[in-house]
Amino acid sequence: MSKILVVDDEANIRRVVREYAEFEGYEVKEAGDGMEAVEITKNEDFDVIIMDVMMPKLDGFSTCKEIKKTKSIPVIMLSARGEEYDKLFGFELGIDDYVVKPFSPKELMARIKAVIKRSSAPSPAAQDKVKFEGLEIDIAGREVYVDGQRASMTPKEYDLLFFLVKNKGLALTRDKLLEEVWGYDFFGDDRTVDTHIKMLRNSLGPYRKFIVTLRGMGYKFEENQN
Repeated sequence: MSKILVVDDEANIRRVVREYAEFEGYEVKEAGDGMEAVEITKNEDFDVIIMDVMMPKLDGFSTCKEIKKTKSIPVIMLSARGEEYDKLFGFELGIDDYVVKPFSPKELMARIKAVIKRSSAPSPAAQDKVKFEGLEIDIAGREVYVDGQRASMTPKEYDLLFFLVKNKGLALTRDKLLEEVWGYDFFGDDRTVDTHIKMLRNSLGPYRKFIVTLRGMGYKFEENQN
């Protein structure tokens, strides 16, 4: 049975998430604030954490940062604010998904299922390293080097880059990227892909040129770009 930690200062939100999650067969534990969540995760492991951003004592972003110092538990953020910079900041911290309030409990359950499925998936088989000019990519080792310097990227940036490289030259719609990289399609948001592409391009520096925007459709990794 998968175990979920729900962190929110609103008791009604915790109650709704608990009811739906338990109906889906998950074991649920609650925390009313970030400090409590940090203490709980010191002694217990979870398959995913559902966490509100705006909380007293310790906000969701700071809580996520503290937890990830010692545990690699997937995190889905809940927030009444849907601005791109909030999502960008969350993804840079390594969260797995971002859900804007008010949300559909059924959609949240689908996202939880997708995150747990992704995190429990076996690692890809070892593959040779590939190089495109000064961009070196080691898929099996999950390492990327830009002009000899190791790039620091979020887990989702790695996943996105590796999928683009594996499908080099192919036009990939946003829906396809959501389905293959995030593990869901219908519940996806085009802006999630666009935000991560923006982050990935920043991480690749001069080799951002290899990620080509297909206006109105999606993206592709194209080697011969000047």
